[in-house]
Amino acid sequence: MDHFENQENQRNQEKEQPTPQKIEEENKRHKKDRRKAGFTGFIGALIGAVIVAAAMPLVYDDQMFSTDAANESEPVSQNNASEPETQNISTESVNVSSEVTSAVNEVSDAVVGIFREQQGGLMQEGEAESQGAGSGVIYKKEGDSAFVVTNNHVIDGANQVEVGLSDDNRVEAEVVGADALTDLAVLRISSENVDTVAEFGDSDTLSTGEPAVAIGNPLGNLNGTVTQGIISSVDRSIPVDTTGNNQTDWTADVIQTDAAINPGNSGGALINVNGQVIGINSMKIAQSAVEGIGFAIPSNTVIPVLEDLEENGKVERPQLGVTIGSLSEVPSYHWQETLNLPEDVEQGVFINSVQSGSAADQAGMKQYDVITSINGTEIGNGHDLRSFLYNEAEIGETIEITFYRDGEQQTTDLTLGESGTQSG
Repeated sequence: MDHFENQENQRNQEKEQPTPQKIEEENKRHKKDRRKAGFTGFIGALIGAVIVAAAMPLVYDDQMFSTDAANESEPVSQNNASEPETQNISTESVNVSSEVTSAVNEVSDAVVGIFREQQGGLMQEGEAESQGAGSGVIYKKEGDSAFVVTNNHVIDGANQVEVGLSDDNRVEAEVVGADALTDLAVLRISSENVDTVAEFGDSDTLSTGEPAVAIGNPLGNLNGTVTQGIISSVDRSIPVDTTGNNQTDWTADVIQTDAAINPGNSGGALINVNGQVIGINSMKIAQSAVEGIGFAIPSNTVIPVLEDLEENGKVERPQLGVTIGSLSEVPSYHWQETLNLPEDVEQGVFINSVQSGSAADQAGMKQYDVITSINGTEIGNGHDLRSFLYNEAEIGETIEITFYRDGEQQTTDLTLGESGTQSG
């Protein structure tokens, strides 16, 4: 009995203990059941989402919810919700005028184009300045006449000259006078169609870095073109060859600017922010291959020349009969080594050469003498010397010159002669 019971118990234990094969089959069955349950849940969630989405318009139509969380007690009406939101749009007019535009407006109608007729016939507007196109500035209106300043090289050799006004009309011009040394000329036209006259400013008050505006007729067909820059230097000395022999006949004291001055701008205006003409542009003394370097004849040099040209048709200048250079133009070690100046002398004009038989020659002046004053007026550079001769002295006048020779200060009296091609 016990034996049989033991066998039965053993068989029951064998039944209760699963085999590896049964374990694997049981795991597969559980995995299959979990996949079915997950798929069924996903289908249920998807159906629920569709039902909710379909019901939302009905919910909002019935105004069960408010879209304004801050005003839940005031349901949003459908009419208000459908109306576009309006915004208050203001418009402002922007004022783009400036000192520069005001200055240009003051003088632009007084800046004109210059055209000349040569043996080959009247030049076309689009031709380059080398064939005669340039610019000019109407600076005076007197009775039936108006006067225009331009560069001498613009009208030099012309059989006939025309002025192109700002309204595109052309009028015939008469050459009143010209001066090769300063490269200036005066034209006379009828004042009938002239409404604007330019005002000259004081070029002696200019400062390096202040604004400058060039107005002219570049390329002969772009009348009224405006370019802006600054005053790069208030006092540049540029050698000028007026005879074409590659020799310096004149040293021009000019204003340097980076305002673009192109072919055809010659004779045009360089103005300040007040609309005053502070210089007459001159491409003849500029290097066209260099960008950002232009030159203009200072207004205080221009004005007395124009007066002479109007009155005499030429410039009658008193002269010393020398060619000169400023101390600032040579290295400082030459001041003592070559010119034998005392160390406290830092400004003046040295003589390069003396013309035989001239006023300076008769007064006994020599090469490398350094002039520091005339009649007690300090002479710091070539501009000071020419300014004195042209503005304060007269032909035939006797002046007292203070100068240094071999380190010693000396004085001499000199009677001014009539102008030639010398620099002083």
